[in-house]
Amino acid sequence: MKAADFGADFLWGVATAAAQIEGAATTHGKGPSIWDTFAKRTGKVKKGHHPEIACNFYQQYKDDIALVKILGFKVFRFSISWSRILPLGKGLVNEEGINFYHNVIDECLANEIIPYVTLYHWDLPEALAKNGGWTSYSVNADFNEFVMLCAKTYGNKVKNWIVINEPFGFTSLGYMLGVHAPGETGLTNFFAAVQHATIAQADGGRILRSEVSHANIGTTFSCSEIIPYTQNAADLLAAKRVDCLMNRLFIEPALGMGFPTADWDVLEKFTVSHSAWRHKERMTFDFDFIGLQNYFPLVIKFNAFIPVIQAWEVKAKNRKKAHTAMGWEINADSFYNIIKQFAAYPNIKNLMITENGAAFNDKLIDNYVQDNERIDYFSSYLKAMLKAKNEGVNITGYMAWTLMDNFEWAEGYQARFGLVHTDFKTQQRTIKDSGYWWKSFLEQE
Repeated sequence: MKAADFGADFLWGVATAAAQIEGAATTHGKGPSIWDTFAKRTGKVKKGHHPEIACNFYQQYKDDIALVKILGFKVFRFSISWSRILPLGKGLVNEEGINFYHNVIDECLANEIIPYVTLYHWDLPEALAKNGGWTSYSVNADFNEFVMLCAKTYGNKVKNWIVINEPFGFTSLGYMLGVHAPGETGLTNFFAAVQHATIAQADGGRILRSEVSHANIGTTFSCSEIIPYTQNAADLLAAKRVDCLMNRLFIEPALGMGFPTADWDVLEKFTVSHSAWRHKERMTFDFDFIGLQNYFPLVIKFNAFIPVIQAWEVKAKNRKKAHTAMGWEINADSFYNIIKQFAAYPNIKNLMITENGAAFNDKLIDNYVQDNERIDYFSSYLKAMLKAKNEGVNITGYMAWTLMDNFEWAEGYQARFGLVHTDFKTQQRTIKDSGYWWKSFLEQE
């Protein structure tokens, strides 16, 4: 297998996110994001790590974009920090922030790298969080202002856009379970955030369509094949409920299908109580591509003691399955299956894999990082993707997560996903063996 097997037009890239790499969190006019605030709360991020410096991409972006080119990738996916260009979330514009992203975009173009810009990658301005954040209906007007500013400012140079990154991720982890920023809990907060994020992804698409000529517009969803632990009725129903949440909750409204209420009565109840959920038209947008972000499958077992969803994950370790340093199951066949599941929606024009990767316990020894496990991971997952593509699934690109080790949300700097090793004390970059593997893979004819 080589890159050429996927076709000459297939796009290969690496993905990053502003809050995870930029640093400069309190300087150059940037306002605080919810992750700047959340990381200061005791016990929320492992070892008390924070994103204040991260990978110092704000200062080292030229060198890091050069790494993208050295590794042979044609696409660099990055996000715009909302609070860097709108410190209060709306109103006042920070020109230093505006200029920074101009510089990043220009550096990509100068290196013949295609910028794919994500508008929202989890770093809501703290000023908006104080007003309820994604639980407040006002967030939609604020988000639209942010999208309009980005479209008008960068639309003449950037044609490839991703509206929202993994809405299920930030609504469930940040507004229901409280383990990610802003740390809110409860189903009421969760479903309110879901409602507003669903509207936002479609609103954002419409704004980009109206303001950016020849725009290629997508949005991205985290997804996992949901596998029932047994074929008994209870496990099958539990798995179906989890599938509604993790795989269907945001894509189906975008496709004009509404929320998957028929398969989970709790969704039906919240549809009745949140009247705005009935406005299917506003939640619908004809995206040019759908981004899938897959890392692991979930094996689900019925558990009557878990509130509402009555489902429990049976961990890979307990099933004696291969897994990453995060405990996530390594299963390329499952990657193939989830691609096929999304490809079955008739209204999806094409798919891009906008994130896929693995964390392992990498060690820098004598300026080398031998990460053969990661190479094996990528090799098996790419073969699974090629199988789906050869069967007729319209997959047009793949973006590895991630360029370099970074601030991995609540895991802090412990979880290393990068193709490039980051020494967070010195900011020294060292290409790992997996990075060289990618370079070779992309160069083969």
